[in-house]
Amino acid sequence: MSNRSDAASEPILVVKSVERRFGGLVAVSVDHLEVPRHKITALIGPNGAGKTTLFNVLTGFDHADAGHWKFDGVDISGWPAYRVARQGMVRTFQLTKALAGLTVLDNMLLGASGQSGERLVLAPFRFRWRAEEREARERALALLDDFGLSARQNDLAATLSGGQRKLLEMARALMVEPKLVMLDEPMAGVNPALVQSLLHHVQRLRDEGRTVVFVEHDMDVVMSISDRVVCMAEGRVIADGTPAEVVSNQAVIDAYLGQRHARAT
Repeated sequence: MSNRSDAASEPILVVKSVERRFGGLVAVSVDHLEVPRHKITALIGPNGAGKTTLFNVLTGFDHADAGHWKFDGVDISGWPAYRVARQGMVRTFQLTKALAGLTVLDNMLLGASGQSGERLVLAPFRFRWRAEEREARERALALLDDFGLSARQNDLAATLSGGQRKLLEMARALMVEPKLVMLDEPMAGVNPALVQSLLHHVQRLRDEGRTVVFVEHDMDVVMSISDRVVCMAEGRVIADGTPAEVVSNQAVIDAYLGQRHARAT
């Protein structure tokens, strides 16, 4: 019989024999991948390696041509994105998906799941869901304060900088109260002044007991906050281990890092 400590030590996400093909091109072919629970895992590799495609497949924004994967012990293979998110696995995008014509606060409130007022049969009876709406608003305001965006809550999302939109998207993802957060290049295009803030929030997710997987090209960032690193090339996982193990792996050096980086480390 397994106990709670055994469950806590099991990987939160297990991927087996997953393939995604586009015509004759095999974009992803991952035989086996495990994401450790309560850790930060970095997914690295050259452009075109299949990192974002893998994200899309696992989170329900694309379909796999083969294979299956389990999240927190549940087989979620082929589930649509909304069901994956409700299960506790959410993602952000390389190009942020903030709704520019809505306020920052309204963007946050859209992330609150399971709202009774969204059901047609209950929508006319506000007294039935007023408390629920108030709770969602309070949670959204608290998150905006945590992410340094409370002063912008009534501004349109279109007025935010690129880095602030990344913060908004990360904060909105937390409205679902996820177990696993998948971040697609969270530092890309971000003003250096906001990079440290983003790094702080990524690390805090882990410290709060969540699991993080993020795609990143900046190896200084990868080395500074990752517990584990997975490297992909040509759709396949070519290395998986601690940051030190992966950056010294010859296959990773040849496919991605280059000899100059190897000498620097």
